[in-house]
Amino acid sequence: MAKVLGQEEIDAMFATARAEAVQAPSASAVESYNFGRGGQISNEQMRAIATVNDLFARNLMQSAGAWLRSEYKVQLVSGEQMGYGEFVERMSESTYVCSIRLEPLGAMGLLEIELSLASPMVDLLLGGKGRPEPPRTLTDIEELIMASVVQMMIKELNVAWAPVGLQFAFERRETISQVARMMPAGEKTLCVCFEVKMAEVQGVLNICLPAVVLNTILRRLSSGRERPRRIAEEVRARVRELLSESRVGSVLQFPPMRLQASRIAELQIGSVLRLPMPRHQAAELKVVGLSMGAAWPVRMGEHRGARMEALEMTPSHALPARLTN
Repeated sequence: MAKVLGQEEIDAMFATARAEAVQAPSASAVESYNFGRGGQISNEQMRAIATVNDLFARNLMQSAGAWLRSEYKVQLVSGEQMGYGEFVERMSESTYVCSIRLEPLGAMGLLEIELSLASPMVDLLLGGKGRPEPPRTLTDIEELIMASVVQMMIKELNVAWAPVGLQFAFERRETISQVARMMPAGEKTLCVCFEVKMAEVQGVLNICLPAVVLNTILRRLSSGRERPRRIAEEVRARVRELLSESRVGSVLQFPPMRLQASRIAELQIGSVLRLPMPRHQAAELKVVGLSMGAAWPVRMGEHRGARMEALEMTPSHALPARLTN
């Protein structure tokens, strides 16, 4: 026989149910999701990306300027999210564009250089003055030279993005039709624009990366506490690398000595001047005005050289202090 509940029992059951609903965890609440925001990069991540791109611009300005031996200024103009189709529509027909591979994400991005910049850079590397030329199709030799320029840019990208473990690699030169088929038109991308100024020309350098695949690695960039220290280490390593390729003034000379003025006045072509110093005494090698030690003048093939006899201080301790003055 079925049990019949009274009104008081029914009210007690509903009161118990309402109390359990109030105490239930909020995780059971349902929120709406906008699929159109998939792959969206947050404002915090965009600020972190701007810091990385500023570092890339500074490093590229130094390395490219030294490589081309010409004025080369790079400045970050903008970084924005847009659909891939919009990026392709903004591209000019007279442009140099190549695909770059993002590891370990396994994704593809694009690097675009206006031909107004490509021709002067090729001209400088071929021994010219880097004068601007009307946009034209690059020859096979110019294509190979531009590939080396892109490799140099990718090297600086790797230095800037190293703190989050992102590596770039040059894939190949792409045509506009090939670029249009690389990603769906609605794919969200991160597009970074740099302004490049040379002695007689200026243009734009664009980098386009898929925003969806970047989200995971960008969290590491925006929240990593060790990022400033790692960037500082990369900057110091880069400065040391650039200084190692620089040229400094050096001289191999005898120590100061006194000579009779009459002996100097009697000097003629072919005459021998006797110096008041023993023949076993070595000369002194000085670099940027600092004494490095004693050395002997020697011949190295068709050149003169200095064989070190004794070191007073190592270059690692002597040079940086003087070079930073």
